[in-house]
Amino acid sequence: MSNNSNTASQDQFANKSQAWSARFSEPVSDLVKRYTASVSFDKRLALYDIQGSLAHAAMLATVGVITDADLADIRRGMDQVIVEIQNEQFEWLLDLEDVHLNIEKRLVELIGDAGKRLHTGRSRNDQVATDIRLWLRAEIDTAIDLLNQLRRALATLALEHAATIMPGFTHLQVAQPVTFGHHLLAYAEMFGRDAERLVDCRKRVNRLPLGAAALAGTSFPIDREQVATLLGFDDVCRNSLDAVSDRDFAIEFCAASALIMTHISRLSEELVLWVSPRIGFIDIADRFCTGSSIMPQKKNPDVPELARGKTGRVNGHLIALLTLMKGQPLAYNKDNQEDKEGLFDAADTIRDTLTIFVDMVSGITVKADAMREAALQGFATATDLADYLVKKGLPFRDAHETVALAVRRCEEKGCDLADLSLSELQAFHASIEDDIFAVLTLEGSVSARKHIGGTAPERVRIEAQRILDTP
Repeated sequence: MSNNSNTASQDQFANKSQAWSARFSEPVSDLVKRYTASVSFDKRLALYDIQGSLAHAAMLATVGVITDADLADIRRGMDQVIVEIQNEQFEWLLDLEDVHLNIEKRLVELIGDAGKRLHTGRSRNDQVATDIRLWLRAEIDTAIDLLNQLRRALATLALEHAATIMPGFTHLQVAQPVTFGHHLLAYAEMFGRDAERLVDCRKRVNRLPLGAAALAGTSFPIDREQVATLLGFDDVCRNSLDAVSDRDFAIEFCAASALIMTHISRLSEELVLWVSPRIGFIDIADRFCTGSSIMPQKKNPDVPELARGKTGRVNGHLIALLTLMKGQPLAYNKDNQEDKEGLFDAADTIRDTLTIFVDMVSGITVKADAMREAALQGFATATDLADYLVKKGLPFRDAHETVALAVRRCEEKGCDLADLSLSELQAFHASIEDDIFAVLTLEGSVSARKHIGGTAPERVRIEAQRILDTP
């Protein structure tokens, strides 16, 4: 009687629990189920999992591993599963661990044995690697589009303010006059490089792991190239061990995301400074700000502040993934379940952040008078005076020393270089003539720098238009 009871208990366990449960004599505890399950977060891969399964099934039918009738049943069943997921009618079960087994269970309920045949020639190891790549490929495409939108928003504002003068800084000290349009285009360049990195990253994401099975490939006569073509992959992963255990593509995406957020954070820092009443260069729309619970006058730039903070979050996901992989032997290990939450969050963060910044940049109000007033402080045209003297034949080092003496004199008088009289300027060097006053104006300074990469309004217009004309 005892033996029969044990057998019944084992049969019950095998029927109710995981796909691998027949190997074990007892079920895992509820705590272990919660600890090891990933379905709470990997269910977002559901539609990509189905996409991969349908391509796999089509290939199995082509090579004769399953029948055309099986394929038709699988397609019919998956159509129903998709409807249930999209209508939020699908029941996700913790006992089934992950997105793959949950979908497989429901498919078998709907179509019977044909659903059980679907997993022939593959493993959850190559299945999840494929799902992540399919999902990430779509996220990359979205991020690239958003980066391009942000660049166009910056270029549009730059074109409008191609001749708006502001101080350029080094060490947060006034250095030389620049145009606000030129300043904005610096960020357009950063985000352009970010888009290039994602385009390059996508090439390595877009390789098919499916067919590697658990780690060694499969004895079934599969056609991996057919599956790759059906799923839009450029190539297949060439080593089965690497195919199931590689997460380089996820690390690379997180690295690119960290750089995106670093650039966002730099822009955010400037936005926070610029909206401060002490500087007052710009205003941002109310919908991106909040007030204070105690100080009724406050308008806090919460969005750029929070974006600046979220940069650390994405950086953390990169370090977590690098640490996750550094000690893993080949091939797949359960550690890799930890790759998803950080990766998902990094993608969500850059998508939401870029979407908001496109709107926020488009709504910036520029206070040109405040920018110009600030550019008149700090002897911003001192380098122009030095360049003028060099063009008169003075060696640059001597010109530098001469202008430094002139600046010291201005500090004593409490005036700008342009406020000195011609005779006062000539006291520093006799070659200075009346034309110096055009050189010392803010407009003269920026207009003189019209080479590629320069701050001259005409150059800013060319560069901004180039971005806007890019498809």
